[in-house]
Amino acid sequence: MDLLTEALKNSFVWGLLLGLLITFFIWKSGFSARRNLARELKRVEGEQKNLQNHLSTQLKVTASGTDSLLNELESLRKQNEILRINFAALQQKPGRAEQRLLQVQDIAIRQMREQAPGFAAAWEQALRKGEEDVSATESGLIKLVRRVIPGLNKTSSTLAVIENKTDHSH
Repeated sequence: MDLLTEALKNSFVWGLLLGLLITFFIWKSGFSARRNLARELKRVEGEQKNLQNHLSTQLKVTASGTDSLLNELESLRKQNEILRINFAALQQKPGRAEQRLLQVQDIAIRQMREQAPGFAAAWEQALRKGEEDVSATESGLIKLVRRVIPGLNKTSSTLAVIENKTDHSH
């Protein structure tokens, strides 16, 4: 014990003890900081894995949605091409041109009876009007209306009203 008291009276021992104490606290602080840093690193790595999984899932969902949209688009293109070919084939069917001409002449005759019986110029004008009516019928709204309401095929006044409405909408 005598040696201990004598060593405590020496200033070098006090400096050494103080240095060791400071070193211990610095070492403990560094150890705690490393341990906290390791925990934070594990947490960040787990979060990164979670985000990567989420991103991977999101990309898979987006890719499958894009694939389904592309497949649907391709299917609609094929269907559109088939319908276009069928429409062209139906237009070329025997008797189609004759039906169209008959329809044009029917409309023209009805207009001639209403406007001016006996005049060739009025007949030509009515024939052109009938041609325009049939063209409008084949190209759009009137065709749809005729399919929905079959009785419209015989009434030229109703067709004129519908045509006037379609002309004003353009």
